[in-house]
Order: sequence, then structure tokens, then C-alpha cells
Amino acid sequence: MFDYSARPELLKDRVILVTGAGRGIGAAAAKTYAAHGATVLLLGKTEANLTQVYDEIEAAGHPQPAVIPFNLETALPHQYDELAAMIETEFGHLDGLLHNASIIGPRTPIEQLSGENFMRVMHVNVNAMFMLTSTLLPLLKLSRDASVVFTSSSVGRKGRAYWGAYGVSKFATEGLMQTLADEVDSVAPVRSNSINPGATRTSMRAQAYPAENPQNNPTPEEIMPVYLYLMGPDSTGINGQAFNAQ
Repeated sequence: MFDYSARPELLKDRVILVTGAGRGIGAAAAKTYAAHGATVLLLGKTEANLTQVYDEIEAAGHPQPAVIPFNLETALPHQYDELAAMIETEFGHLDGLLHNASIIGPRTPIEQLSGENFMRVMHVNVNAMFMLTSTLLPLLKLSRDASVVFTSSSVGRKGRAYWGAYGVSKFATEGLMQTLADEVDSVAPVRSNSINPGATRTSMRAQAYPAENPQNNPTPEEIMPVYLYLMGPDSTGINGQAFNAQ
């Protein structure tokens, strides 16, 4: 596990947007960020899940979060602009962006992977992530110390059979992270890095490995140290790097 111990108010007064915040790693990250003082913007497609996370954060007495229902698969360009305008009006700037939302798609040989399935995975995991990043970058540049964290995978760092669209999308994620890192390096107070969560007890992991015993994997809460490190001031100056949560 990544070795890092965060002080209680590490993220005090920071505004952080988390995609896929309704469950799994996204929900754990949102609650962990809130517990360390951040105002968390909960973005996802299922409002009921986001509301549950919102209620848990409020009940714990942490800064009031915001629920943002937003479907990355169907969102149009103008909706990204409207999202950025809303965040600017309500919060003035953005200190952090965690790209957590993604879909796995069919795990099948390339020869048997339909174009429709390939394009759907690439749209959610890459195109939507690009749109969100490019649209929110001006708000991140208004921060004194902003962090963009991309969620990668071991199959996005070394190709592996039958991971098709998902694996390719994670290679693209690493490419987008590195490109952004190089562009903002020494130019803006924004850093860009990626995290490979590793085998974690989530529904996506169960979908990919149905025969696996989930109890053998850590919970999302247990892999949070690296998520805190990269989103807080202790990682200032760390840019363009690929991290492993485990």
C-alpha cells in the first residue's frame, strides 16, 4: 500500500470535483476528501447514489458537498460549458479534479469486439474525460495549487489480451495525463498525475473477475493514501507521474 499519512485538515478550504462519486472508489475518495476538509463536488449519472454519499458526508459533519447529476456518456459540449459556469458561479475556482468514472465494456478478443462497444468505452473513458479536463482547466488555473488526478490501470501501462477497449482507453488516459502535465509544467499552478488503484473490492472488479473472492482485495477506503497525497499540498511539484495505490 502507498505509504502516506495525511494530517486531518490536509484539504481544508479546497474545492474538489470527483467523477463517478456515487459508489466504489469515487464514493470513498469523496468521503475521504470531505473528512480532510474539502468541499467535494459529487459528479455522477445516478442521483440516488450521489445523494447517499452527500447524506453520509453531511451526517459526519464535514463541509457541505454538492450533488451534480451528469451523464458522461450522453453529455453534449454545451453541457460541459454549463457545468463550468455553474462551478465558477457557486465556488469561484477548482482546486482538484479526480477522474474516477469509467466503464469496462466487454472483455473479449479484439477480433470479436464490436465497433459500437469499442467506441462507447472510448467515449466515456477518454472523450468525456478530455472534455471535462479542457473545460474545467481555466477554473483549475485560478487555484494557487491545483491537482488533476487520472485513474489508470495496469492494463493501461502494459497491454494485456482480452482487455480491448478498456485497456486502450487507459493507455489514452496515461497519454492525456502526460500531455497535460507537460503543458502546465512551470506555466500554471496545476499538476497532473495518474493512479493505478490495483485490485480493489469494487463492482467493476467483480465484473472483470467474477470468479475471484472479493475478500482477498482491499476496500476502496484502504487505498486512499495515494489519493490524499496527490490531491493535497504535500505533492506540490509532483507532475506527470504514474502512481500505484498498492
